[in-house]
Amino acid sequence: MVTLKFVMRLFALSVALWAAGSGHAQPQDRPFEQTYRVILPQEVESGDRIEVIDFFWYGCPFCYTLLPVFTEWEKRKPADVVVRRIPAVLREGWLADAHLYYTLELLGEAERLHANVFDSVHKDQLRTSDPDAVAAWAAKNGIDAQKWQRAYTDNEVRNRVIHAMTLARNYDVRGTPAVIVDGRYQTSSGIAGGVNYLPAVLDKLVNLAREQRKKQ
Repeated sequence: MVTLKFVMRLFALSVALWAAGSGHAQPQDRPFEQTYRVILPQEVESGDRIEVIDFFWYGCPFCYTLLPVFTEWEKRKPADVVVRRIPAVLREGWLADAHLYYTLELLGEAERLHANVFDSVHKDQLRTSDPDAVAAWAAKNGIDAQKWQRAYTDNEVRNRVIHAMTLARNYDVRGTPAVIVDGRYQTSSGIAGGVNYLPAVLDKLVNLAREQRKKQ
């Protein structure tokens, strides 16, 4: 005879199995020393301020999931921290995304439209490798067509993409998302144990970087 208690246990087990196999499983709390890795120190561009670099790829679903969490952390970051965004170019297919980002940056529109690009890629299937599709997207978002075309074909954009490729190698970026703190420490939502754990890890790494600077 099947009892109500047995049914409830079966239901609870099925929910637990679903959660374990889905992207909504709870992250694991890890010791701090396991939430980042030390990389070969790189020179920062932030001067006296602690530099945090967000390496991303517009096609990365994990970057898209991290975006709102990282954005909220950025709003409350300490005053001595500066954030940079760099499109990771780890394979040829990612070049178009970097080209798009640096075109926006050259036009002074990267901050306004960064999240919009993620939405357009993941919700509207924007083909970043199609110049006509990207130009239409830009016009839809209030960018003059001629200004867009001039910027999109500007050699400065090409140079920035090449520089981004060099930086990804220097920072030993192996996948996205990857977050670099003060040119010394690398973490990500995966290494941190989950998207929601990353802000706390960043806070600790910023403190670690601050202490490291005092020793120099």
